[in-house]
Amino acid sequence: MAGRSLLATLRRGALALLVVLAATASASVTGWFVGATAQSVAGNRNAPWIIGRAAGVSSYLLLVLLVLTGLVLSHPGRARLRRPSAAVRIRLHVSLAVFTLVLTVLHVVVLATDSYAQVGWRGTLLPMGAGYRPVAVTLGVLGAYAGLLAGATAALSGRRLVSRVWWPVHKVAAVSLLLVWAHGVYAGIDTPALLAMYVATGAGVLALAVWRYVARTPGERVDELASSPDWATRHGMRSVRSAHPLERV
Repeated sequence: MAGRSLLATLRRGALALLVVLAATASASVTGWFVGATAQSVAGNRNAPWIIGRAAGVSSYLLLVLLVLTGLVLSHPGRARLRRPSAAVRIRLHVSLAVFTLVLTVLHVVVLATDSYAQVGWRGTLLPMGAGYRPVAVTLGVLGAYAGLLAGATAALSGRRLVSRVWWPVHKVAAVSLLLVWAHGVYAGIDTPALLAMYVATGAGVLALAVWRYVARTPGERVDELASSPDWATRHGMRSVRSAHPLERV
């Protein structure tokens, strides 16, 4: 028993050290990226627009990761995934949501206050209010509102009034990603790299979504087997579908 306790303590310590090292590495990379970006746009009159656009692309990539982790968390076969643990996966999902929100706010505020972007506060808050590509910007506005709705219901999922509806409403996150994807495509793909990025991420999310929604839960598999006459005959049982309701267990 003492050996197992010591081993468990060592594992927890190693995990904590790994988390600290990962956080340190992440902070270092982020600090380097911010510093390099600030240095590259220093003295550039279009610096706000560049920063705002970079924040938008970054928030989109985080949203992709957020939706991907959500699909994995809701997959019927998630119990077979031993590493990382369910708790770690949920923490990762929540952390991605927070960082996505932060970069989205930065994207909105910078472009709303930059006269060169021709978006303004009205364009960032109201549909068809932007002077620059109003349809494309409106897709982003609606996508942001859909994402906020999905995040707010998840944050309030423990409340009595929200607990029954939060999961159906939380699925609006998929609509949010679709709108944001269309926003990015129509708002300005001016390089082949951006086009390739949107095509690759869109195809990846679509493939994982198909994998998620064609999968059957263990209960559905049992019901399908039990309703098969061949399976029921081999096991000396009547088909569940053909049995009288009062004869069902």
